[in-house]
Amino acid sequence: MPELARFYGIVITMLFRDHGPPHIHAYGGNRRRPDWAAQFAIHDGGVLDGEVDGLARRLVKDWIRLHRSELLNAWALAVAGRQPGKIAPLKFR
Repeated sequence: MPELARFYGIVITMLFRDHGPPHIHAYGGNRRRPDWAAQFAIHDGGVLDGEVDGLARRLVKDWIRLHRSELLNAWALAVAGRQPGKIAPLKFR
């Protein structure tokens, strides 16, 4: 499961050869025992599965909005079984 980004205690991943619709996996806390985990649609940032608190949801949704085109390119690579690479983390100015 390639890690795309990590910011503010949130880890964003994408599975190789995953099913549609295009989405990311996000979790907070320890990778083996996360505090929360959810799947977010790339198209609109909506939660497809899992549970996540309001702040983490907003952070992930903002990050998706800022990097949507990169995420769609990463999705195309991942479903083809290729490494999608890293995407810049969310940063406050």
